[in-house]
Amino acid sequence: VSWLFNPTRSEITSLDSGNIDDILNNADVALVNFYADWCRFSQMLHPIFEEASNVIKEEYPDKNQVVFARVDCDQHSDIAQRYRISKYPTLKLFRNGMMMKREYRGQRSVTAIADYIRQQKSNPIREVQDLEEISSLDRSRRNIVGYFEQKDSDNYRTFERVANILHDDCVFLSAFGAISKAERFSGDNVIYKPPGENAPDMVYLGSLTNFDLIYAWTQDKCVPLVREITFENGEELTEEGLPFLILFHMKDDLESLEKFQQEVARQLISEKGTINFLHADCDKFRHPLLHIQKTPADCPVIAIDSFRHMYVFPDFSDLSVPGKLKQFVLDLHSGKLHREFHHGPDPTDVAPGQPSQDLASSPPESSFQKLAPSEHRYTLLREKDEL
Repeated sequence: VSWLFNPTRSEITSLDSGNIDDILNNADVALVNFYADWCRFSQMLHPIFEEASNVIKEEYPDKNQVVFARVDCDQHSDIAQRYRISKYPTLKLFRNGMMMKREYRGQRSVTAIADYIRQQKSNPIREVQDLEEISSLDRSRRNIVGYFEQKDSDNYRTFERVANILHDDCVFLSAFGAISKAERFSGDNVIYKPPGENAPDMVYLGSLTNFDLIYAWTQDKCVPLVREITFENGEELTEEGLPFLILFHMKDDLESLEKFQQEVARQLISEKGTINFLHADCDKFRHPLLHIQKTPADCPVIAIDSFRHMYVFPDFSDLSVPGKLKQFVLDLHSGKLHREFHHGPDPTDVAPGQPSQDLASSPPESSFQKLAPSEHRYTLLREKDEL
């Protein structure tokens, strides 16, 4: 292999607060290495990351097609905090400036990283050749179908940008020209086909060239407000770095789930982006329930996992009390939940003449943080302890 004998020095872009937005916003795909110089795993990754960049730049010479970049998290702690980086090295993928939910967890080798980027550059939209293909879609998935007069158009380019970002959450399909004509009765058209054989289609009614509008609409359809946490997706949900508000319910108890979804939408829509709204099967997630001294027989149960501790919503029957669920979340953000577990109710919450309760025990430890493996990545504290 020639590079073993004639190594070249790759130009990895160093990001700082002055250039990060401009560089990432103009990159189709950017792979960013968040590192710390004192971390030995960061030191081991540097030459591999540089050589992978060399390989990819041979295939994608346009500087904006693929960007390999790095952030020194000790020097730029503001950036590390912005992207909730707590372990080093962490490899994050960005598309047009937007950070993808899943970080790179593959093998730390030149071949594996290069293959990962090639995969990310593959077309996320399947072109259909006959509308009969639409009628046989997998209706257990969330499908977004775009009908366009031609591929070389601003409408389709905007659709492509959206698909590049959300293709892990939805299946994207497109049809053009004569094939799509029957569905273009009022011009180019984008339709959402939700899960369920009898679920009605939903049509996007906004401008097809306004990226922000169509992205917001598509994200709302592809990423439900309340998502199910499973053993398969638990790791990637923890990677989003937001605490969990979880409804534990029996699998066939759809009534409790619907009530939870309604109250989250009614009370907590403004908190989207500060906490993840999830539901979990009580039988499958018995272990987290044990952390809060509950069993499936106690379900439905609502709890918050802050990744440090777990806190229980006092009574599921209070879910529909106006503002009750929202106050539970606000008490997490203010530190009140943690404080009260250690010191009892705040003085303002204790009735006159009623003694405050002093709790010496700590709240239950987080359960879901253990879903995120730490192989090849060490927290600042752990790494410095070892050194």
